[in-house]
Amino acid sequence: MSQLDIKIGPKIKAFRRQLGLQANKLSEDLGISPSYLNLIESGKRKIDGDLLLKVCEKLNIQLSDLTSKSDINLENTISEILDDKLFEDLDILGPEVKDLVGTNPKIGRALVRLGDILKKKDHELIDKIEKISGKIVDNRKNSFPGEVISDFLQQHKNYFPKLEEFANKVFDKIQKNNRTRYIALCEYLNKEYSITVKDILPEEGKPFSKIYNKSKKELLLSDYSSLETKKLHAAAQIAQEGAMKDIDIYLSKFSFPSDESKKLTKVALLNYCGAAILMPYKPFHAECKKLKYDLELLQNTFATSFEQVAHRVTCLQDPKLPGIPFHMLRVDMAGNISKRFSLSGIDIPRYGGACPRWNVYSAFTRPGVIQAAVSKMTNGEKYVCIARTVEKGVGRFGQSKSILSIGLGCDAKYAKDFVYTENINVSDKTTEIPIGVSCRTCDRLDCPQRAFPPLHKKFDVDINSRGVSVYVNDKSS
Repeated sequence: MSQLDIKIGPKIKAFRRQLGLQANKLSEDLGISPSYLNLIESGKRKIDGDLLLKVCEKLNIQLSDLTSKSDINLENTISEILDDKLFEDLDILGPEVKDLVGTNPKIGRALVRLGDILKKKDHELIDKIEKISGKIVDNRKNSFPGEVISDFLQQHKNYFPKLEEFANKVFDKIQKNNRTRYIALCEYLNKEYSITVKDILPEEGKPFSKIYNKSKKELLLSDYSSLETKKLHAAAQIAQEGAMKDIDIYLSKFSFPSDESKKLTKVALLNYCGAAILMPYKPFHAECKKLKYDLELLQNTFATSFEQVAHRVTCLQDPKLPGIPFHMLRVDMAGNISKRFSLSGIDIPRYGGACPRWNVYSAFTRPGVIQAAVSKMTNGEKYVCIARTVEKGVGRFGQSKSILSIGLGCDAKYAKDFVYTENINVSDKTTEIPIGVSCRTCDRLDCPQRAFPPLHKKFDVDINSRGVSVYVNDKSS
């Protein structure tokens, strides 16, 4: 029996349970015995093509939901958790993690939730110690506080049909010259919801981006913000007034570990809907196809920012009108990942920095310039990745801005539809950049940038010899 057959069964069981469908009812609908269905769901029996299609029909799912790579990042995230000294003596190997994710992804996600709690408690304890002692004890407090947002978006493949429908209706009412203008958004807020938009200069020492005064029906937007940012805030306010019911329904179907994470996710959905108003699905999809996802040309067409466009191309997951499945991440110069999402299949670390050989980091050496590369993972999978820095912050003279790097990429099989591969020979192995996910989970022993020993590989230190890294020598292999 193939590994694929073993993994499909538990997925069928998971989808069936999500629908609240009893096993005996599904087996009856499929024309098989309950015991045979049980063997399939436990991964002990193969399932033929016709029966598989019938299962998809009864469960109202796509074949790709069962056969495609699922739970992207889950294996790597669990490996990160198990890297903790707490589990050091258990010697859990990569194949064991892979088997767990393949057969029991829910248990895997439960471990991730426990890992999040462990990391949070660890950070809280260190915070208290530092406050009492007045000294910095640990630098592990850089993990992204909104991991749950990524989990939520990943579960929905970053596509929310109801919000797209709402955005299309709004755009149809306010479009002018095939682009959404700031003044049109402000007029719509005033006409539909009696909300007045005011651009004001923040008081000295009291910076802000937006303030909505519900009692006065006023939306105050900082004049230090760019026009693109103001437009997104105005569009997100429209979503807050008109699409909150749909947003609450999406949120109600996800188990949030805290009220804070739920509020952060609500903000993410408001911004998603706002971006959909600025870049409505069908026109945006058409331009993406025509321009081969040239992000700077898309910026000009829809008068939005580079980061907004990069976000939006990851949302084109309508089964009837799909775009390229991308991954996206945003990092700062210290290596902290503040945004991450992957439909391309590439793994993005949850608790620490990614591989330093990713071009999302080298982009800082050439600010404002899009850098493209063919990245090859340790498992042989290849991705076309681009990266560019963006500036964030106030636009006032004399005020410094923060610099972030945006990374976007897709599986190499989509190279012909991605403009950034026009000057790259994707099939030329000499142009490939070997990368990993992170040092602790990467098995490459020839990497001079290795900062930590590879997980699950014993290493020894020989004072008389050294490989490309102090953590790599002949005894490591």
